[in-house]
Amino acid sequence: MPLHRLTHVVIGVPNVEQTAAYYTDFGLTPRQDHRPTPQEPQPSQHILSTVDGGDQMRIVHSARRRLIELGVGADNPDDLDRVAAALAKLDIPVHRTADSVAAADPGTEVLVRVELAPRYEQVPTPPPAYNTPGIDARLHERAPAILRDSPVRPRKLGHVLLGSTDQEGSQRFFQQGIGFKVSDLVAGQAAFMRCSTDHHNLLVQQAPISFLHHTSWQVDDVDEIGRGAAAMLEADPGRHVWGLGRHYVGSNFFWYLKDPAGNFSEYYSDLDCIVDDALWKPGVFEAARSLYAWGPPPPPSFLAPEDLAALMTGAHAPSQ
Repeated sequence: MPLHRLTHVVIGVPNVEQTAAYYTDFGLTPRQDHRPTPQEPQPSQHILSTVDGGDQMRIVHSARRRLIELGVGADNPDDLDRVAAALAKLDIPVHRTADSVAAADPGTEVLVRVELAPRYEQVPTPPPAYNTPGIDARLHERAPAILRDSPVRPRKLGHVLLGSTDQEGSQRFFQQGIGFKVSDLVAGQAAFMRCSTDHHNLLVQQAPISFLHHTSWQVDDVDEIGRGAAAMLEADPGRHVWGLGRHYVGSNFFWYLKDPAGNFSEYYSDLDCIVDDALWKPGVFEAARSLYAWGPPPPPSFLAPEDLAALMTGAHAPSQ
C-alpha cells in the first residue's frame, strides 16, 4: 500500500520534563541537541527516537494531555495527491506542501500529517530456540533471554489508540480520507485500522471526549516486554497498568504502563501481519475477546482512565 507506517507522534502534556524523563526510562533515546542549555534551561520540547524509526516522539506543553499530531508515511507525491483529493471529497480542509498533506480529524481533534518518508529497514531479530514437547532446540545452555542485561530499546512506534467523540466520523476520516484499512471491529465501539502491513497502526474508539489512550512501541520479543516492564516498575511500581498478557485482536503480547501525564504506553511484540488484503477477513468482536486472550483482567482504569472526568471538565471550561 502507498501508506507504509506511522512516522511520529506529537504529544502535549502539562509536565513536559517529567514526561520526557519517563519515556527515556521507557527506552526511547532523547535527541542530544535538546538537552538543557544556559540559554534554554527548560527546553520547550523534547524529541525522542526509536532504534529503527528515528525521531518518533515529540513532547510539548499543553494545558491537558492530548495527542496533537500523528504522522503517517507515504511513498511519493502522487500518494499525497490522492490523500488530498480524498479528504476534499469529505469536505475536510487540507494544507498541502511539497512533501506533506495535513488535515484535522474533528472527532479526535488530532492533526494528521501524511508525509514523504522512507520505509522501515529493520534488521531481523533472530528467532529464539525454544524447547517444546518433543523438540529440544536448546541443549546444555540457559535460555539466552535470561542473560540479557542491556536496556530495552523499542524498535519502532507501532500504533496509537484515540478516543473520538464521533467514532464513525473518525473512522471515515482515516479510512476514506487518509487511506487506512480496517483490520477488525469492536461492535458499535471501535475500529482497528492499518496504514502498513501491521495488523493495526490506529485504534479509534467512541469516547465522551477526544483523548489519547495509549501509544504502543514494538520490542523484539516477549522477554523484552517483561524486561522492559520490570525495569520500569523497579524504578516506580506506580507505573503499572495492565500486563503481562496477550491480545486476541492483533494477537500481540502486551504490557501497559502509565506516564506522569496520565497517558498509557505499551510494550508489544508478535503482532499479526497482513500482506495480502484478500487473505484477511475483518472480524467483529465483543466483550472480553475484544480486549485479551489471556492475562490478568483489565483494571477499570484501563477501560476508563482515572482522569477522564477531569479531562472533560478542562476541555469544556471557558478559555482564559
